[in-house]
Amino acid sequence: MDSDVEMNAASDEEVMDDEDYYDYDYCYSDAGDDGSGGGGDSEGELVAGDFDEGLEAEGTDEVVSRREQTFAVLSEEDISGRQEEDISKVSAVLSIKREEACVLLHHYKCKLSDEWFADEEKVRHTVGLLLNGNDRPRLRKLTCGICFEGYSSDMMSSAGCAHFYCHECWEGYISAAISGGPGCLSLRCPDPSCGSMVLQGMVNKLAKDEDKEKYARFLLRAYVEGSKKTKWCPAPDCTCAVEFLGDENYDVLCNCKFSFCWNCTEEAHRPVNCETVSKWILKNSAESENMNWILANSKPCPKCKRPIEKNQGCMHMTCTPPCKFEFCWLCLDAWSDHGERTGGFYACNRYESAKKEGVYDETEARRERAKNSLERYMHYYERWASNQTSRQKAQADLRKAEKEQLAKLTDIFGIPETQLKFIIEAWSQIIECRRVLKWTYAYGYYLDDKVKSEFFEYLQGEAESGLERLHQCAEKDLQAFLPSSKPDSNETMTPSVAEFGDFRVKLAGLTSVTRNYFENLVRALEAGLEDVRAAGQAGATSSAATSSKKGGTKSKKKQHPKPSSDHTDDSWSCECCTYLNLPSVDACSVCEKSRY
Repeated sequence: MDSDVEMNAASDEEVMDDEDYYDYDYCYSDAGDDGSGGGGDSEGELVAGDFDEGLEAEGTDEVVSRREQTFAVLSEEDISGRQEEDISKVSAVLSIKREEACVLLHHYKCKLSDEWFADEEKVRHTVGLLLNGNDRPRLRKLTCGICFEGYSSDMMSSAGCAHFYCHECWEGYISAAISGGPGCLSLRCPDPSCGSMVLQGMVNKLAKDEDKEKYARFLLRAYVEGSKKTKWCPAPDCTCAVEFLGDENYDVLCNCKFSFCWNCTEEAHRPVNCETVSKWILKNSAESENMNWILANSKPCPKCKRPIEKNQGCMHMTCTPPCKFEFCWLCLDAWSDHGERTGGFYACNRYESAKKEGVYDETEARRERAKNSLERYMHYYERWASNQTSRQKAQADLRKAEKEQLAKLTDIFGIPETQLKFIIEAWSQIIECRRVLKWTYAYGYYLDDKVKSEFFEYLQGEAESGLERLHQCAEKDLQAFLPSSKPDSNETMTPSVAEFGDFRVKLAGLTSVTRNYFENLVRALEAGLEDVRAAGQAGATSSAATSSKKGGTKSKKKQHPKPSSDHTDDSWSCECCTYLNLPSVDACSVCEKSRY
């Protein structure tokens, strides 16, 4: 297939790869090669031409950044700045102190101005802000209401109310509240009958340094968690937050390189929706799957009813002590009833005859259903987990490439690391595609439409095939250009710069084609494969009409055509499903989408 994907750089000549990807041909070239193709006329031209131009377009740091970003990553400094700006605005508009504005923002996430100007006294009473705080008593000595010790007035403080306590008791009271968690942001006067709020100024004055830091962090986290458009990154030890600016496609990428769904805060899971992810995760951890395994792989002892797993080949089962009941695994009758008249000790004809006659008890039928359900679930789960493992390995390989391999390639070929970003781009694309492919198995598990399932499995198989080729190229083919780690290696031939240029063209080509295929796959699955349903209905209508014209000829089930390798340069790729069509047709043979 002629790939519609081209590098952003100018192209003077097509460089064709012998091995087609999905039976596709792809062309890649770079600006500045003077029409000399991928290899160039000399090594100097290859380095200066092929590696200087076009790499900026293909070497982005992450795949997610390719699309228009609908989110903004905020550091703690950014969040703190925004918080201070909001507090200053509230303080200026309502003509109140900064710390009072901070309390109001925490309690009233929205409509603060409406509530305040409608009934200021009510808002103050609800939050615990006294209109006029009590002055410090003029008595030279006061009694602490907690420890009942006498202190001078300058050693006593209150939360703006008439209840004074010594600074030592205040420190312990505030410390205990902060140790209890974010609830300290609503800390009130120790007196049970008083609702006066303990403001941040008092915390900063009387608390320990570590408690002050915790209180400020709680305040910062509360500011983010109270926002409808900002959420903390769920990655461990990450202190960034993400502000969502779009209305769909919730996948976001934090500065810590963790990609997650902004809507449900699970890891990024396109093309699967949040509801399906929630069901899948629950199913993976639910006790119901343990029960399904027990039902599918064990039977209850006919005497004591304890579940027994068959761990030997014969049908003669013996329950564990103290029961020790001997029975037949097939019919669950006592083993003493078996003999020549029942077909021998190892052939329970009564069960076989009952099976042929359809005489099943409900327990056996339920066990059979549980076994089928478990087998289907394990099929999808194993492949889901395998792609997750491969993705984690690819992440480790990406880090290795960034830290070690690029420097080695620079030493060998004299190419700056900034011009080797196509390798990083390839690994980033593999990681992204492994994530997508992983979640397609959860998608397939809950897809109960037979027509869509058949075409979905075909698309999924094509995606797996293409991704494996890209992964192998980045993982194994690259090793030919790196020094061998084996001490006894006799390899002395160093690949030329021209050969490395050919490898670069191949890897960049596979990366681009794979990216386009997976992007189309994601869009199709998110749309519910509606074009496939429409195509299936149209095909059924056409088949029925043809059958009626032929006088009752049996209609054959529609088969999805396979990409043909006997294509010419005029073949065209469907924008919807990426199927390679012959130049003589104007509508896709798979999804029937018009060519123009």
